[in-house]
Order: sequence, then C-alpha cells, then structure tokens
Amino acid sequence: QVQLVESGGGSVQTGESLRLSCAASGYTSGAYCMGWFRQAPGKEREGVAALSTGTGNTYYADSVKGRFTASQDTAKKTLYVHMNSLKPEDTAMYHCAAVPDLCYRPHAQNAYKYWGQGAQVTVSS
Repeated sequence: QVQLVESGGGSVQTGESLRLSCAASGYTSGAYCMGWFRQAPGKEREGVAALSTGTGNTYYADSVKGRFTASQDTAKKTLYVHMNSLKPEDTAMYHCAAVPDLCYRPHAQNAYKYWGQGAQVTVSS
C-alpha cells in the first residue's frame, strides 16, 4: 500500500514562493505518475502538475505554467512542487497523488490510485 504525506504548506503574500513536498512509502518497483491537485473552497479539485518518475517528464495546467515546477528526489522517494509568483487564486488545499503507470492523463483525478491528506496553501494580497 502506497502512502503519501504532504508537507510545506503555509500562508504567504502575493508574489512569494512555497515548496510543497510529498513523501512516499510502500512503493513497488516500476514507474509512477505523480500528480499535484488542488481544491479551493466551493470549487472542484483540479490537477495542476504531474511528473512521470520513469521518464522525468512533467505536465502543467495552463493556470500554473511558468510558475510551478514539479521535481523528484528518487533517493528520498519524495515529490516536490516549487510554486513561484503565487497569487490569491492559488489558495487551496493541495494534494499529491500517485498511480503505478505512465502519465497518460496527468490531470485527471480518476487516473490516480493513491492520495495524500493534503497541505493548505493560503496566498493573501
């Protein structure tokens, strides 16, 4: 059973940066698609970034492209998302997710099998 634990959330001002981490355990061998999703109050959950652990390919939603960067530390089995130039509309609960497959549908919730509990990011103007 894969377990995912997010950390690094917090409250920042517009234009500042944060880095979220997702520590994974219980992995089997093989490549995984790792995704970052967010959900703001009253809104649907949306996929914002994803990374294929086997290829290193990354995928971004238009809303965060150029500002968010997904990366991995394979030795630590940890996924990161570096979030720069944060805006109030980035305020949400951020979740990481994983599926033992390639990233065929990197921003689709139902493509993922394992989910973390989430980390809150709040951006004030």
